[in-house]
Amino acid sequence: MTPAPRTSAHPSRPHFTVLGPLAAHREGVPLSLGPLKQRLVLGLLLSRPNTPVGTDALTDAVWPDDPPRTARKNLQVYVSSLRTLLGDGRTASPDLLVHDCGGYALRVEDDEVDALRMRRLARSAAGLEPASAAGPLREAVGLWQGTPLHDLRRSPALAAEGERLERRCLSVHEEWAECELALGRGPAVVEELRELAERHPLRERLHAAWMTALHQSGRRSEALAVYDEYRQELARELGLEPGGAMADRYREVLSAARTHPTARPATPAELPPDPTAFTGRGGQLRELIDALDRSGGEGGTVLLTGPAGSGKTALAVRAARLLADRYPDGCLLVRLRDSAGAARPAATVLDRLAGLTGVPATPQAWRRWLVRHRALVVLDDAPGEDAVRGLLPADGRSGVVVTARGLLGGLAPVGRVDVPPMDPAEALDLLARFVGAARVAADRAAALRVVHGCGLLPLGVRVAGMRLAVLRHLPLAEYADRLADPAGALDELSAGDVLVRDRLAVAWRDLPPAQAGALARLASGGLEGPFTLAEAASALDIPVREAVRTVESLIGSGAVTASGGEVTAHAAHYEVPRLTWLFARENAEGRTGRRVGVPG
Repeated sequence: MTPAPRTSAHPSRPHFTVLGPLAAHREGVPLSLGPLKQRLVLGLLLSRPNTPVGTDALTDAVWPDDPPRTARKNLQVYVSSLRTLLGDGRTASPDLLVHDCGGYALRVEDDEVDALRMRRLARSAAGLEPASAAGPLREAVGLWQGTPLHDLRRSPALAAEGERLERRCLSVHEEWAECELALGRGPAVVEELRELAERHPLRERLHAAWMTALHQSGRRSEALAVYDEYRQELARELGLEPGGAMADRYREVLSAARTHPTARPATPAELPPDPTAFTGRGGQLRELIDALDRSGGEGGTVLLTGPAGSGKTALAVRAARLLADRYPDGCLLVRLRDSAGAARPAATVLDRLAGLTGVPATPQAWRRWLVRHRALVVLDDAPGEDAVRGLLPADGRSGVVVTARGLLGGLAPVGRVDVPPMDPAEALDLLARFVGAARVAADRAAALRVVHGCGLLPLGVRVAGMRLAVLRHLPLAEYADRLADPAGALDELSAGDVLVRDRLAVAWRDLPPAQAGALARLASGGLEGPFTLAEAASALDIPVREAVRTVESLIGSGAVTASGGEVTAHAAHYEVPRLTWLFARENAEGRTGRRVGVPG
Protein backbone atom coordinates (compact mmCIF):
# COMPACT_ATOMS: atom_id res chain seq x y z
CA MET A 1 0.00 0.00 0.00
CA THR A 2 1.51 3.35 -1.02
CA PRO A 3 1.99 5.56 2.05
CA ALA A 4 0.11 8.81 2.17
CA PRO A 5 2.43 11.74 1.45
CA ARG A 6 3.14 14.50 3.90
CA THR A 7 0.65 17.29 4.15
CA SER A 8 1.41 20.84 3.07
CA ALA A 9 -0.11 24.26 3.56
CA HIS A 10 -3.21 23.09 1.66
CA PRO A 11 -4.31 19.86 3.36
CA SER A 12 -7.57 19.74 1.38
CA ARG A 13 -5.69 19.58 -1.94
CA PRO A 14 -4.62 16.19 -3.27
CA HIS A 15 -1.06 14.94 -2.93
CA PHE A 16 0.45 12.85 -5.69
CA THR A 17 3.06 10.12 -5.94
CA VAL A 18 4.81 9.25 -9.20
CA LEU A 19 8.03 7.76 -7.77
CA GLY A 20 6.35 4.39 -7.80
CA PRO A 21 2.83 3.56 -9.01
CA LEU A 22 0.71 6.63 -9.77
CA ALA A 23 -1.37 7.47 -6.70
CA ALA A 24 -3.14 10.40 -5.10
CA HIS A 25 -4.31 11.07 -1.56
CA ARG A 26 -6.42 13.73 0.06
CA GLU A 27 -6.00 14.13 3.83
CA GLY A 28 -4.42 10.70 3.94
CA VAL A 29 -7.28 8.97 2.09
CA PRO A 30 -6.39 7.36 -1.28
CA LEU A 31 -8.30 8.61 -4.33
CA SER A 32 -9.59 6.39 -7.11
CA LEU A 33 -8.06 7.82 -10.28
CA GLY A 34 -10.40 6.22 -12.78
CA PRO A 35 -9.76 4.17 -15.92
CA LEU A 36 -6.34 3.63 -17.49
CA LYS A 37 -6.61 6.34 -20.17
CA GLN A 38 -7.59 8.92 -17.58
CA ARG A 39 -4.63 7.88 -15.43
CA LEU A 40 -2.34 8.19 -18.44
CA VAL A 41 -3.48 11.79 -18.85
CA LEU A 42 -2.85 12.52 -15.18
CA GLY A 43 0.50 10.72 -15.25
CA LEU A 44 1.79 12.82 -18.15
CA LEU A 45 0.58 16.06 -16.54
CA LEU A 46 2.32 15.12 -13.28
CA SER A 47 5.49 14.25 -15.17
CA ARG A 48 5.55 17.84 -16.45
CA PRO A 49 4.03 19.77 -13.51
CA ASN A 50 3.19 23.47 -13.84
CA THR A 51 3.93 23.26 -17.58
CA PRO A 52 1.31 23.26 -20.36
CA VAL A 53 1.11 19.87 -22.07
CA GLY A 54 -0.29 20.05 -25.58
CA THR A 55 -3.19 17.99 -26.86
CA ASP A 56 -0.91 16.23 -29.34
CA ALA A 57 1.40 15.04 -26.57
CA LEU A 58 -1.53 13.82 -24.51
CA THR A 59 -2.98 12.03 -27.52
CA ASP A 60 0.34 10.29 -28.19
CA ALA A 61 0.51 9.19 -24.55
CA VAL A 62 -3.02 7.77 -24.46
CA TRP A 63 -3.22 6.35 -28.01
CA PRO A 64 0.39 5.76 -29.16
CA ASP A 65 -0.55 3.72 -32.23
CA ASP A 66 -3.95 4.62 -33.66
CA PRO A 67 -5.81 7.51 -31.98
CA PRO A 68 -9.56 7.60 -32.63
CA ARG A 69 -11.22 10.49 -34.43
CA THR A 70 -12.81 11.44 -31.10
CA ALA A 71 -9.45 11.65 -29.30
CA ARG A 72 -9.69 15.39 -28.60
CA LYS A 73 -13.23 15.08 -27.23
CA ASN A 74 -12.24 12.06 -25.14
CA LEU A 75 -9.34 14.02 -23.67
CA GLN A 76 -11.76 16.80 -22.70
CA VAL A 77 -13.89 14.21 -20.90
CA TYR A 78 -10.88 12.82 -19.02
CA VAL A 79 -9.74 16.32 -18.03
CA SER A 80 -13.25 17.22 -16.86
CA SER A 81 -13.41 14.05 -14.76
CA LEU A 82 -9.98 14.77 -13.27
CA ARG A 83 -10.99 18.32 -12.37
CA THR A 84 -13.95 16.96 -10.40
CA LEU A 85 -11.95 14.15 -8.85
CA LEU A 86 -9.14 16.46 -7.79
CA GLY A 87 -11.61 19.02 -6.50
CA ASP A 88 -13.76 17.50 -3.81
CA GLY A 89 -15.18 14.62 -5.84
CA ARG A 90 -18.39 16.55 -6.58
CA THR A 91 -17.36 19.95 -7.93
CA ALA A 92 -14.37 20.86 -10.11
CA SER A 93 -11.28 22.59 -8.76
CA PRO A 94 -10.86 25.68 -11.00
CA ASP A 95 -7.22 26.42 -10.17
CA LEU A 96 -5.61 22.98 -10.12
CA LEU A 97 -5.97 21.68 -13.69
CA VAL A 98 -6.13 24.59 -16.12
CA HIS A 99 -6.08 25.15 -19.87
CA ASP A 100 -3.17 27.41 -20.77
CA CYS A 101 -1.11 28.23 -23.89
CA GLY A 102 -2.78 25.61 -26.02
CA GLY A 103 -2.40 22.81 -23.49
CA TYR A 104 -3.39 21.61 -20.07
CA ALA A 105 -1.30 22.35 -16.97
CA LEU A 106 -1.49 20.85 -13.50
CA ARG A 107 -0.62 23.57 -11.00
CA VAL A 108 0.93 22.03 -7.90
CA GLU A 109 3.34 22.99 -5.15
CA ASP A 110 6.54 21.13 -4.29
CA ASP A 111 5.04 19.37 -1.28
CA GLU A 112 2.11 18.12 -3.34
CA VAL A 113 4.12 15.87 -5.69
CA ASP A 114 6.80 13.50 -4.44
CA ALA A 115 9.05 14.11 -7.46
CA LEU A 116 9.00 17.88 -6.86
CA ARG A 117 9.67 17.39 -3.17
CA MET A 118 12.62 15.14 -3.98
CA ARG A 119 14.03 17.77 -6.35
CA ARG A 120 13.66 20.53 -3.75
CA LEU A 121 15.34 18.46 -1.01
CA ALA A 122 18.22 17.54 -3.33
CA ARG A 123 18.73 21.18 -4.29
CA SER A 124 18.72 22.22 -0.62
CA ALA A 125 21.58 19.80 0.02
CA ALA A 126 23.72 21.03 -2.87
CA GLY A 127 26.99 22.57 -1.70
CA LEU A 128 26.57 21.52 1.94
CA GLU A 129 29.07 19.50 3.92
CA PRO A 130 28.22 15.76 4.05
CA ALA A 131 27.06 15.93 7.68
CA SER A 132 24.51 18.63 6.76
CA ALA A 133 23.54 17.27 3.36
CA ALA A 134 22.88 13.69 4.50
CA GLY A 135 19.62 14.58 6.29
CA PRO A 136 17.70 16.20 3.41
CA LEU A 137 19.11 13.66 0.95
CA ARG A 138 18.00 10.79 3.20
CA GLU A 139 14.50 12.29 3.24
CA ALA A 140 14.58 12.63 -0.54
CA VAL A 141 15.66 9.01 -0.98
CA GLY A 142 12.79 7.89 1.24
CA LEU A 143 10.28 9.26 -1.28
CA TRP A 144 11.31 6.66 -3.88
CA GLN A 145 8.69 3.91 -3.61
CA GLY A 146 9.63 1.69 -6.58
CA THR A 147 9.79 1.91 -10.37
CA PRO A 148 8.35 5.35 -11.21
CA LEU A 149 5.00 5.18 -13.01
CA HIS A 150 5.45 1.44 -13.45
CA ASP A 151 1.69 0.90 -13.80
CA LEU A 152 1.57 3.26 -16.82
CA ARG A 153 4.65 2.15 -18.75
CA ARG A 154 2.72 0.38 -21.49
CA SER A 155 2.51 3.89 -22.97
CA PRO A 156 5.88 4.76 -24.59
CA ALA A 157 5.51 8.39 -23.55
CA LEU A 158 4.93 7.47 -19.91
CA ALA A 159 7.69 4.85 -20.06
CA ALA A 160 10.11 7.58 -21.16
CA GLU A 161 8.94 9.86 -18.34
CA GLY A 162 9.26 7.01 -15.85
CA GLU A 163 12.81 6.27 -16.97
CA ARG A 164 13.71 9.95 -16.63
CA LEU A 165 12.32 10.01 -13.09
CA GLU A 166 14.18 6.81 -12.24
CA ARG A 167 17.47 8.30 -13.43
CA ARG A 168 16.81 11.29 -11.18
CA CYS A 169 16.06 8.98 -8.24
CA LEU A 170 19.28 7.10 -8.86
CA SER A 171 21.31 10.32 -8.95
CA VAL A 172 19.84 11.48 -5.65
CA HIS A 173 20.46 8.03 -4.17
CA GLU A 174 24.09 8.20 -5.26
CA GLU A 175 24.49 11.69 -3.80
CA TRP A 176 23.06 10.52 -0.48
CA ALA A 177 25.21 7.38 -0.41
CA GLU A 178 28.35 9.41 -1.10
CA CYS A 179 27.53 11.68 1.84
CA GLU A 180 27.07 8.67 4.10
CA LEU A 181 30.33 7.19 2.84
CA ALA A 182 32.15 10.47 3.46
CA LEU A 183 30.99 10.14 7.07
CA GLY A 184 32.40 6.59 7.24
CA ARG A 185 29.02 4.90 7.40
CA GLY A 186 29.46 2.24 4.75
CA PRO A 187 27.72 -0.56 6.71
CA ALA A 188 24.54 1.53 6.79
CA VAL A 189 24.24 1.69 3.01
CA VAL A 190 26.02 -1.41 1.69
CA GLU A 191 22.95 -3.62 1.23
CA GLU A 192 20.85 -0.89 -0.34
CA LEU A 193 23.65 -0.14 -2.80
CA ARG A 194 24.00 -3.83 -3.62
CA GLU A 195 20.35 -4.09 -4.62
CA LEU A 196 20.51 -0.96 -6.75
CA ALA A 197 23.78 -1.94 -8.41
CA GLU A 198 22.43 -5.38 -9.29
CA ARG A 199 19.39 -3.76 -10.93
CA HIS A 200 21.55 -1.21 -12.79
CA PRO A 201 24.69 -3.16 -13.78
CA LEU A 202 26.18 -0.43 -16.00
CA ARG A 203 25.87 2.53 -13.63
CA GLU A 204 29.46 3.36 -12.69
CA ARG A 205 28.87 5.88 -9.91
CA LEU A 206 26.60 3.39 -8.15
CA HIS A 207 29.17 0.60 -8.36
CA ALA A 208 31.92 2.90 -7.11
CA ALA A 209 29.81 3.75 -4.05
CA TRP A 210 29.06 0.06 -3.49
CA MET A 211 32.80 -0.73 -3.60
CA THR A 212 33.49 1.95 -1.00
CA ALA A 213 30.68 0.74 1.26
CA LEU A 214 32.01 -2.81 1.13
CA HIS A 215 35.52 -1.56 1.83
CA GLN A 216 34.35 0.45 4.86
CA SER A 217 32.50 -2.66 6.10
CA GLY A 218 35.74 -4.64 6.12
CA ARG A 219 34.73 -6.67 3.05
CA ARG A 220 37.68 -5.83 0.78
CA SER A 221 37.62 -9.01 -1.27
CA GLU A 222 33.97 -8.39 -2.13
CA ALA A 223 34.79 -4.78 -3.05
CA LEU A 224 37.50 -5.97 -5.45
CA ALA A 225 35.09 -8.51 -6.92
CA VAL A 226 32.57 -5.74 -7.63
CA TYR A 227 35.15 -3.94 -9.74
CA ASP A 228 36.07 -7.08 -11.65
CA GLU A 229 32.44 -7.98 -12.40
CA TYR A 230 31.64 -4.41 -13.44
CA ARG A 231 34.69 -4.29 -15.74
CA GLN A 232 33.64 -7.52 -17.45
CA GLU A 233 30.01 -6.37 -17.83
CA LEU A 234 31.08 -3.02 -19.29
CA ALA A 235 33.42 -4.69 -21.78
CA ARG A 236 30.80 -7.24 -22.80
CA GLU A 237 27.95 -4.75 -23.25
CA LEU A 238 29.73 -1.62 -24.47
CA GLY A 239 33.32 -2.59 -25.23
CA LEU A 240 34.60 -0.03 -22.72
CA GLU A 241 36.85 0.05 -19.68
CA PRO A 242 35.77 1.56 -16.32
CA GLY A 243 36.24 5.30 -15.95
CA GLY A 244 38.93 7.02 -13.95
CA ALA A 245 36.91 7.38 -10.75
CA MET A 246 36.05 3.67 -10.66
CA ALA A 247 39.65 2.69 -11.43
CA ASP A 248 40.93 5.03 -8.71
CA ARG A 249 38.55 3.45 -6.22
CA TYR A 250 39.80 0.01 -7.21
CA ARG A 251 43.43 1.02 -6.67
CA GLU A 252 42.59 2.47 -3.24
CA VAL A 253 40.92 -0.74 -2.11
CA LEU A 254 43.68 -2.88 -3.59
CA SER A 255 46.36 -0.79 -1.88
CA ALA A 256 44.59 -1.07 1.47
CA ALA A 257 44.27 -4.83 1.07
CA ARG A 258 48.03 -5.13 0.43
CA THR A 259 48.95 -2.80 3.27
CA HIS A 260 46.77 -4.64 5.80
CA PRO A 261 46.58 -8.20 4.49
CA THR A 262 45.58 -9.67 7.84
CA ALA A 263 43.14 -6.96 8.92
CA ARG A 264 39.69 -8.47 9.33
CA PRO A 265 36.52 -7.34 11.07
CA ALA A 266 35.87 -8.73 14.50
CA THR A 267 34.25 -12.16 14.49
CA PRO A 268 30.85 -12.23 16.17
CA ALA A 269 30.90 -14.18 19.41
CA GLU A 270 27.49 -15.82 19.11
CA LEU A 271 25.21 -15.11 16.17
CA PRO A 272 23.11 -17.41 14.01
CA PRO A 273 24.12 -17.78 10.35
CA ASP A 274 23.53 -14.81 8.08
CA PRO A 275 19.91 -15.02 6.89
CA THR A 276 19.62 -16.91 3.60
CA ALA A 277 18.04 -15.07 0.68
CA PHE A 278 17.98 -11.81 2.69
CA THR A 279 16.82 -9.02 0.41
CA GLY A 280 15.19 -5.62 0.62
CA ARG A 281 14.71 -3.79 3.91
CA GLY A 282 17.21 -1.14 2.87
CA GLY A 283 15.38 1.65 4.67
CA GLN A 284 14.88 -0.27 7.91
CA LEU A 285 18.44 -1.65 7.84
CA ARG A 286 19.79 1.86 7.37
CA GLU A 287 17.63 3.21 10.18
CA LEU A 288 18.72 0.44 12.55
CA ILE A 289 22.40 0.81 11.73
CA ASP A 290 22.12 4.60 12.08
CA ALA A 291 20.71 4.15 15.57
CA LEU A 292 23.45 1.71 16.61
CA ASP A 293 26.47 3.19 14.85
CA ARG A 294 26.48 6.62 16.42
CA SER A 295 29.37 8.96 15.81
CA GLY A 296 29.86 9.62 19.51
CA GLY A 297 30.30 5.93 20.24
CA GLU A 298 27.65 5.78 22.98
CA GLY A 299 25.42 2.74 23.20
CA GLY A 300 21.70 2.46 23.55
CA THR A 301 18.66 0.28 22.97
CA VAL A 302 16.70 -0.04 19.74
CA LEU A 303 13.34 -1.81 19.57
CA LEU A 304 12.42 -3.59 16.31
CA THR A 305 8.67 -4.12 16.09
CA GLY A 306 6.42 -5.56 13.42
CA PRO A 307 3.74 -8.18 12.80
CA ALA A 308 4.42 -11.89 13.00
CA GLY A 309 6.49 -12.94 10.00
CA SER A 310 7.83 -9.51 9.12
CA GLY A 311 11.48 -10.59 9.38
CA LYS A 312 12.57 -8.75 12.52
CA THR A 313 15.13 -11.36 13.59
CA ALA A 314 16.68 -11.60 10.13
CA LEU A 315 17.01 -7.80 10.03
CA ALA A 316 18.62 -7.69 13.49
CA VAL A 317 21.13 -10.43 12.58
CA ARG A 318 21.98 -8.72 9.31
CA ALA A 319 22.68 -5.43 11.08
CA ALA A 320 24.75 -7.16 13.77
CA ARG A 321 26.93 -8.86 11.17
CA LEU A 322 27.45 -5.64 9.26
CA LEU A 323 28.49 -3.86 12.47
CA ALA A 324 30.57 -6.68 13.93
CA ASP A 325 33.85 -4.78 13.52
CA ARG A 326 32.44 -1.83 15.50
CA TYR A 327 31.77 -4.01 18.56
CA PRO A 328 35.11 -5.61 19.54
CA ASP A 329 33.66 -7.43 22.56
CA GLY A 330 31.28 -9.47 20.45
CA CYS A 331 27.82 -9.65 18.93
CA LEU A 332 25.43 -11.93 20.78
CA LEU A 333 21.88 -13.16 20.14
CA VAL A 334 19.76 -14.57 22.95
CA ARG A 335 16.30 -15.94 22.23
CA LEU A 336 13.72 -15.02 24.86
CA ARG A 337 11.34 -17.85 23.86
CA ASP A 338 11.79 -21.59 23.53
CA SER A 339 11.18 -23.59 20.36
CA ALA A 340 7.45 -23.84 21.15
CA GLY A 341 7.13 -20.07 21.51
CA ALA A 342 6.80 -20.01 25.30
CA ALA A 343 8.63 -17.29 27.21
CA ARG A 344 11.89 -18.49 28.76
CA PRO A 345 12.20 -17.88 32.53
CA ALA A 346 14.41 -14.96 33.47
CA ALA A 347 16.84 -17.32 35.19
CA THR A 348 17.28 -19.33 31.97
CA VAL A 349 18.05 -16.17 29.98
CA LEU A 350 20.57 -14.98 32.58
CA ASP A 351 22.24 -18.41 32.59
CA ARG A 352 22.62 -18.13 28.83
CA LEU A 353 24.18 -14.66 29.10
CA ALA A 354 26.46 -15.87 31.87
CA GLY A 355 27.62 -18.74 29.68
CA LEU A 356 28.46 -16.37 26.85
CA THR A 357 30.29 -13.74 28.90
CA GLY A 358 31.49 -15.48 32.06
CA VAL A 359 29.70 -13.11 34.44
CA PRO A 360 27.51 -14.25 37.36
CA ALA A 361 23.91 -14.99 36.34
CA THR A 362 22.35 -11.88 37.89
CA PRO A 363 20.84 -8.77 36.26
CA GLN A 364 23.27 -6.52 38.12
CA ALA A 365 26.36 -8.43 36.94
CA TRP A 366 25.06 -8.50 33.37
CA ARG A 367 24.42 -4.73 33.27
CA ARG A 368 27.88 -4.05 34.74
CA TRP A 369 29.40 -6.18 31.97
CA LEU A 370 27.51 -4.15 29.34
CA VAL A 371 28.79 -0.88 30.80
CA ARG A 372 32.40 -2.06 30.79
CA HIS A 373 32.40 -3.54 27.30
CA ARG A 374 31.44 -2.58 23.78
CA ALA A 375 29.20 -5.38 22.57
CA LEU A 376 26.05 -5.66 20.48
CA VAL A 377 23.32 -7.85 21.98
CA VAL A 378 20.14 -8.98 20.22
CA LEU A 379 17.34 -9.94 22.62
CA ASP A 380 15.10 -11.81 20.23
CA ASP A 381 11.30 -12.17 20.35
CA ALA A 382 10.55 -10.41 23.60
CA PRO A 383 7.18 -11.49 25.05
CA GLY A 384 6.83 -8.26 27.03
CA GLU A 385 8.58 -5.41 28.82
CA ASP A 386 9.35 -7.45 31.95
CA ALA A 387 11.37 -9.94 29.90
CA VAL A 388 13.93 -7.30 28.86
CA ARG A 389 13.71 -4.37 31.26
CA GLY A 390 16.33 -5.80 33.63
CA LEU A 391 18.72 -6.63 30.79
CA LEU A 392 19.07 -3.18 29.21
CA PRO A 393 22.13 -0.97 29.78
CA ALA A 394 21.67 2.30 31.61
CA ASP A 395 24.76 3.77 29.94
CA GLY A 396 28.04 2.66 28.39
CA ARG A 397 29.01 1.86 24.79
CA SER A 398 27.17 -1.41 24.24
CA GLY A 399 24.14 -1.60 22.01
CA VAL A 400 21.02 -3.73 22.48
CA VAL A 401 18.47 -4.62 19.83
CA VAL A 402 15.13 -5.96 21.08
CA THR A 403 12.77 -7.64 18.62
CA ALA A 404 9.08 -7.95 19.49
CA ARG A 405 5.68 -8.16 17.87
CA GLY A 406 4.14 -5.81 20.43
CA LEU A 407 5.15 -2.19 20.74
CA LEU A 408 6.34 -2.59 24.37
CA GLY A 409 5.15 0.90 25.22
CA GLY A 410 6.48 0.59 28.78
CA LEU A 411 10.09 0.67 27.59
CA ALA A 412 11.53 4.18 27.53
CA PRO A 413 13.64 5.79 26.34
CA VAL A 414 14.49 3.51 23.43
CA GLY A 415 14.92 3.97 19.72
CA ARG A 416 12.14 2.43 17.66
CA VAL A 417 12.28 0.98 14.16
CA ASP A 418 9.07 -0.32 12.61
CA VAL A 419 9.35 -3.37 10.35
CA PRO A 420 6.28 -3.23 8.09
CA PRO A 421 5.41 -5.56 5.20
CA MET A 422 7.86 -5.40 2.29
CA ASP A 423 7.14 -3.29 -0.74
CA PRO A 424 6.08 -5.34 -3.80
CA ALA A 425 9.45 -5.02 -5.57
CA GLU A 426 11.31 -6.35 -2.50
CA ALA A 427 8.83 -9.21 -2.12
CA LEU A 428 9.20 -10.18 -5.79
CA ASP A 429 12.97 -10.18 -5.40
CA LEU A 430 12.68 -12.47 -2.38
CA LEU A 431 10.33 -14.83 -4.24
CA ALA A 432 12.76 -14.95 -7.18
CA ARG A 433 15.55 -16.11 -4.83
CA PHE A 434 13.59 -19.34 -4.36
CA VAL A 435 11.79 -19.93 -7.68
CA GLY A 436 14.19 -18.19 -10.06
CA ALA A 437 14.04 -14.80 -11.73
CA ALA A 438 12.94 -16.31 -15.04
CA ARG A 439 9.84 -17.89 -13.51
CA VAL A 440 8.85 -14.59 -11.90
CA ALA A 441 9.50 -12.62 -15.09
CA ALA A 442 7.43 -15.07 -17.17
CA ASP A 443 4.27 -14.11 -15.26
CA ARG A 444 5.02 -11.04 -13.20
CA ALA A 445 1.33 -10.27 -12.63
CA ALA A 446 0.76 -13.70 -11.09
CA ALA A 447 3.94 -13.37 -9.02
CA LEU A 448 2.63 -10.07 -7.65
CA ARG A 449 -0.60 -11.80 -6.70
CA VAL A 450 1.41 -14.48 -4.90
CA VAL A 451 3.37 -12.02 -2.77
CA HIS A 452 0.25 -9.99 -2.01
CA GLY A 453 -1.46 -13.24 -1.03
CA CYS A 454 1.38 -13.66 1.50
CA GLY A 455 0.67 -10.20 2.87
CA LEU A 456 4.07 -9.01 1.56
CA LEU A 457 5.55 -10.55 4.72
CA PRO A 458 8.95 -12.28 4.41
CA LEU A 459 7.79 -15.36 6.33
CA GLY A 460 4.91 -15.96 3.93
CA VAL A 461 6.93 -15.18 0.80
CA ARG A 462 9.78 -17.47 1.90
CA VAL A 463 7.45 -20.39 2.60
CA ALA A 464 5.57 -19.79 -0.66
CA GLY A 465 8.89 -19.73 -2.49
CA MET A 466 10.02 -22.96 -0.82
CA ARG A 467 6.75 -24.64 -1.80
CA LEU A 468 6.88 -23.40 -5.39
CA ALA A 469 10.52 -24.43 -5.70
CA VAL A 470 9.39 -28.02 -5.09
CA LEU A 471 6.18 -27.79 -7.14
CA ARG A 472 7.92 -26.77 -10.36
CA HIS A 473 4.91 -27.81 -12.43
CA LEU A 474 2.51 -25.45 -10.62
CA PRO A 475 1.76 -22.22 -12.52
CA LEU A 476 2.16 -19.09 -10.41
CA ALA A 477 -1.34 -17.99 -11.44
CA GLU A 478 -2.91 -21.16 -10.04
CA TYR A 479 -0.99 -20.85 -6.79
CA ALA A 480 -2.02 -17.18 -6.54
CA ASP A 481 -5.66 -18.26 -6.89
CA ARG A 482 -5.21 -20.67 -3.99
CA LEU A 483 -3.70 -17.97 -1.78
CA ALA A 484 -6.54 -15.59 -2.65
CA ASP A 485 -9.06 -18.02 -1.09
CA PRO A 486 -9.12 -17.29 2.69
CA ALA A 487 -10.53 -20.76 3.36
CA GLY A 488 -7.35 -22.51 2.26
CA ALA A 489 -4.61 -19.89 2.09
CA LEU A 490 -2.80 -20.97 5.26
CA ASP A 491 -2.88 -24.60 4.13
CA GLU A 492 -0.93 -23.47 1.05
CA LEU A 493 1.69 -21.71 3.14
CA SER A 494 3.57 -24.80 4.24
CA ALA A 495 6.75 -26.42 3.00
CA GLY A 496 7.80 -29.70 4.61
CA ASP A 497 7.83 -29.12 8.35
CA VAL A 498 7.78 -25.32 7.99
CA LEU A 499 4.23 -24.09 8.59
CA VAL A 500 3.26 -20.43 8.68
CA ARG A 501 0.24 -21.39 10.76
CA ASP A 502 2.45 -22.58 13.65
CA ARG A 503 4.22 -19.22 13.84
CA LEU A 504 0.91 -17.39 13.82
CA ALA A 505 -0.43 -19.61 16.61
CA VAL A 506 2.32 -18.35 18.92
CA ALA A 507 1.33 -14.73 18.28
CA TRP A 508 -2.31 -15.65 18.79
CA ARG A 509 -1.64 -17.27 22.19
CA ASP A 510 0.14 -14.08 23.31
CA LEU A 511 -3.01 -12.00 22.90
CA PRO A 512 -5.14 -11.40 26.00
CA PRO A 513 -8.57 -13.10 25.64
CA ALA A 514 -10.41 -9.82 25.06
CA GLN A 515 -8.01 -8.79 22.27
CA ALA A 516 -8.12 -12.20 20.61
CA GLY A 517 -11.91 -12.14 20.66
CA ALA A 518 -12.00 -8.64 19.17
CA LEU A 519 -9.50 -9.59 16.46
CA ALA A 520 -11.58 -12.66 15.57
CA ARG A 521 -14.71 -10.51 15.24
CA LEU A 522 -12.88 -8.03 13.02
CA ALA A 523 -11.68 -10.89 10.83
CA SER A 524 -15.05 -12.60 10.63
CA GLY A 525 -16.55 -9.24 9.66
CA GLY A 526 -14.22 -9.11 6.66
CA LEU A 527 -12.15 -6.20 8.03
CA GLU A 528 -8.65 -6.99 6.82
CA GLY A 529 -8.01 -3.43 5.84
CA PRO A 530 -7.83 -0.64 5.36
CA PHE A 531 -10.82 0.08 7.58
CA THR A 532 -12.02 3.02 9.63
CA LEU A 533 -12.80 3.27 13.31
CA ALA A 534 -16.51 3.46 12.51
CA GLU A 535 -16.28 0.21 10.52
CA ALA A 536 -14.44 -1.44 13.39
CA ALA A 537 -17.11 -0.32 15.86
CA SER A 538 -19.80 -1.79 13.61
CA ALA A 539 -17.97 -5.14 13.28
CA LEU A 540 -17.38 -5.30 17.04
CA ASP A 541 -20.91 -4.10 17.81
CA ILE A 542 -19.66 -1.56 20.34
CA PRO A 543 -19.75 2.25 20.55
CA VAL A 544 -17.02 4.11 18.70
CA ARG A 545 -15.45 5.37 21.95
CA GLU A 546 -14.93 1.76 23.05
CA ALA A 547 -13.69 0.78 19.59
CA VAL A 548 -10.90 3.38 19.94
CA ARG A 549 -9.53 1.62 23.02
CA THR A 550 -9.94 -1.84 21.51
CA VAL A 551 -8.22 -1.00 18.22
CA GLU A 552 -5.40 0.85 19.97
CA SER A 553 -4.84 -2.12 22.30
CA LEU A 554 -4.52 -4.34 19.21
CA ILE A 555 -2.01 -1.86 17.75
CA GLY A 556 0.01 -2.14 20.96
CA SER A 557 0.03 -5.94 20.59
CA GLY A 558 1.16 -5.75 16.96
CA ALA A 559 -2.06 -7.30 15.62
CA VAL A 560 -3.28 -4.12 13.89
CA THR A 561 -1.37 -1.37 12.12
CA ALA A 562 -2.35 2.24 11.49
CA SER A 563 -1.72 4.43 8.44
CA GLY A 564 1.30 6.69 8.52
CA GLY A 565 1.16 10.36 9.43
CA GLU A 566 -0.42 12.17 12.33
CA VAL A 567 -4.19 12.04 11.99
CA THR A 568 -7.05 11.72 14.43
CA ALA A 569 -8.16 8.25 15.48
CA HIS A 570 -11.39 8.71 13.51
CA ALA A 571 -9.58 9.78 10.32
CA ALA A 572 -6.90 7.06 10.47
CA HIS A 573 -7.09 3.89 8.43
CA TYR A 574 -6.30 0.61 10.15
CA GLU A 575 -5.23 -2.75 8.83
CA VAL A 576 -4.80 -6.32 10.05
CA PRO A 577 -1.72 -7.91 8.42
CA ARG A 578 -2.99 -10.51 5.98
CA LEU A 579 -1.46 -13.58 7.62
CA THR A 580 -2.77 -12.51 11.03
CA TRP A 581 -6.18 -11.86 9.47
CA LEU A 582 -6.27 -15.32 7.89
CA PHE A 583 -5.45 -17.02 11.20
CA ALA A 584 -7.97 -14.92 13.16
CA ARG A 585 -10.63 -15.69 10.55
CA GLU A 586 -10.02 -19.43 10.89
CA ASN A 587 -10.31 -19.24 14.67
CA ALA A 588 -13.47 -17.14 14.47
CA GLU A 589 -15.08 -19.77 12.26
CA GLY A 590 -14.04 -22.61 14.60
CA ARG A 591 -12.38 -24.60 11.81
CA THR A 592 -8.93 -24.90 13.31
CA GLY A 593 -9.03 -28.48 14.62
CA ARG A 594 -5.88 -28.81 16.70
CA ARG A 595 -5.31 -25.07 16.56
CA VAL A 596 -6.09 -22.53 19.19
CA GLY A 597 -9.66 -21.22 19.29
CA VAL A 598 -10.85 -17.80 20.36
CA PRO A 599 -10.07 -17.40 24.08
CA GLY A 600 -12.58 -16.19 26.58
